[in-house]
Amino acid sequence: QVQLVESGGGLVQAGGSLRLSCAASERTFSSYVMGWFRQAPGKEREFVAAISRSGDSTYYKDSMKGRFTISRDIAKNTVYLQMNSLKPEDTAVYFCAARPGRSSNSIFTGRDDYPYWGQGTQVTVSS
Repeated sequence: QVQLVESGGGLVQAGGSLRLSCAASERTFSSYVMGWFRQAPGKEREFVAAISRSGDSTYYKDSMKGRFTISRDIAKNTVYLQMNSLKPEDTAVYFCAARPGRSSNSIFTGRDDYPYWGQGTQVTVSS
């Protein structure tokens, strides 16, 4: 069972940037589709971005397109979320998630698609 540990969250002013990291324990990291989700207080956990096993395919929620970039380093068993032009409404706990993928280019965007989750990292954007 893969274990995921997020890091990189913090407090940033509006317009600033943060890079979140998610380190996976599993040596077969390349067999997992990876996703980022976030949950703001009082709201449901929502999809942010996902990346295929190969890293060749990515998908973003519309409001993140052009601001967020998901990437993965298979050699380091790590997936990243680069967040630029941050807004106060981006304030949330950000979670990394993983699921085994059969196809090298499969993408999943549903919360229930992912069986493995990290503990989350807080991102706070001040106005």
